[in-house]
Amino acid sequence: MSTYVYGIARGEVTDLGDRLLGIGDPPLPVRALNEGDLAAIVSDCPPELKPRRRDLLAHQHVLAEVSDSHSVLPMRFGSVSSSDEDVRGVLAEHADRYHDQLNRLTDRVEYNVKAVHDENAVLHHVLAEEPELRAMAEANRAAGGGTYEERVRFGELVAGAVRAREVRDAKLVEEALAPAAEEVRPGPESGGWFLSLSLLLGKDAADPLLTAAADLEKTHPWLKLRVNGPLPPYSFVES
Repeated sequence: MSTYVYGIARGEVTDLGDRLLGIGDPPLPVRALNEGDLAAIVSDCPPELKPRRRDLLAHQHVLAEVSDSHSVLPMRFGSVSSSDEDVRGVLAEHADRYHDQLNRLTDRVEYNVKAVHDENAVLHHVLAEEPELRAMAEANRAAGGGTYEERVRFGELVAGAVRAREVRDAKLVEEALAPAAEEVRPGPESGGWFLSLSLLLGKDAADPLLTAAADLEKTHPWLKLRVNGPLPPYSFVES
């Protein structure tokens, strides 16, 4: 059976036993593979590993539990090795690199910010910014909606203007939030959002980020931001 890796901890980790259960159905016991002054937090890997909600939450729960007593370098969901022996070999071979990353990420958390437009609000904003589009809308309305070709052309121009607004607003959001973070990287891609941003913060340093996000929504009412965190700093672990 292959080995599922949750993260890499500094120092010897003992006595996980049956008190900590991880992914799988039924949940599989979590154990530590100690190698020098590092430990890989692992369990057996189920035959069919899929990103089910229960397993995603179990992965995060294991990291949170071990982080209470050890500095942990989190692995993303789905990190699998062929065997315990291979995991130990990687720990030994790359120990210096793991220690460097643990030094950088100890007492750090990740916040993910996703940005989307309120459709009605951004449409009104685009029309207010673009006199030609506003004139076309008024002409079509005065002509009872305009011809099919005129409506299609108007729709294409509006869609292009909204896409351009997304590009400008993505830059706006990043520039507004980046000063609150130690590092910023592109966040995990997902549908429905024009920006996904991951930010590295100290454990108790989220207030400036949350304030900046709230201020952005207040001053730019067509913007909707979803802030998720604190999370283990997955996006800042080097492969």
